Amino acid sequence: MKFSIGDRIILKQTGEEGHVTAYINQDMFEVEVNGVSFPVYKDDIDHPYLKWFTENKKKKTVQSIPDVLPLEKQQFRKPKLAKGVYLSFMPEYKPDVFEDEVSFIKIYLLNELPNAVYFQYQVVDRNQQTVFKHEGKLHGFGHLYLHALPFEEMSEQPRFRWELTDADDAANAVATDTLKIRPQKLFEHINTLLQSNEPTFSYLLIDTFLPKPKEEKPDKFVPPVKHNVAKPAKDWRASLPRFEIDLHIENLVPDTKGMSNADMLQIQLKALSSHLQAVISNRQERTIIIHGLGKGVLRDEVHKVLRQIPEVSKFSNEWQGQYGFGATEVWFRY
Repeated sequence: MKFSIGDRIILKQTGEEGHVTAYINQDMFEVEVNGVSFPVYKDDIDHPYLKWFTENKKKKTVQSIPDVLPLEKQQFRKPKLAKGVYLSFMPEYKPDVFEDEVSFIKIYLLNELPNAVYFQYQVVDRNQQTVFKHEGKLHGFGHLYLHALPFEEMSEQPRFRWELTDADDAANAVATDTLKIRPQKLFEHINTLLQSNEPTFSYLLIDTFLPKPKEEKPDKFVPPVKHNVAKPAKDWRASLPRFEIDLHIENLVPDTKGMSNADMLQIQLKALSSHLQAVISNRQERTIIIHGLGKGVLRDEVHKVLRQIPEVSKFSNEWQGQYGFGATEVWFRY
């Protein structure tokens, strides 16, 4: 039986009605039922016209409540993935003369943990330009459609950056990393799906949240013994710039009361300028600028300043274990 995009359908097992939203392959379609989209096999759906015709022929009868309610039929449920949080990819095909071709890759975030999670998700291309980003909260055992990428862009190895936080237990540590799928591996995944007639392939991000490391208690303080000696001359190394600078406003001013966002940004950029002057004067090879995540306004202003300084060789906003995506590392040339 043939189906086209937009056709009304009925699920054979449940009797629910919906419509076709996308063509996956010869045996599978994507349908929408009650506002939820999911893939189904062609043999599991039918046109609803026979049901409509039969219902119109039935005479209206007064329904009586039976003495014993019938048991609900147990419906087949596809087994879930193993425990964890996954990034899942579903190829969308377009018909061709000889064989179906992949046109888009739809990307989903799957939470197979009982915990609700806060997530930050970002896709960047080879030039570190943001293609897509999203953040929010995903409840336990919840699935979320993120976006779709053209197959050509997927073949250019975009970076999928993610950060997950346990929304139910603040004692657990934040999990973060970057996923990159090489073109050869992407083709292997698609061929495997075609052979096994499966709709998606998935990558496990975490299987569980780990507890935060315990802070080590400092040793008991022992006051130094004072000696009556002459004070040494001031160490010239004390004037050297620090290896990193934290531009969070609370580290720069004691109080932000009455300040606008523009006022605080000017203070942060002034501190950045002083730090870079000291770094270049002392011919340091590199430094770290901590700007945080937020909406990316401060990060973009920092990058704009760095592009105008001839001594800056390059800079990178890649993920780092100590800072996540909230810092930019800068290298200098002299």
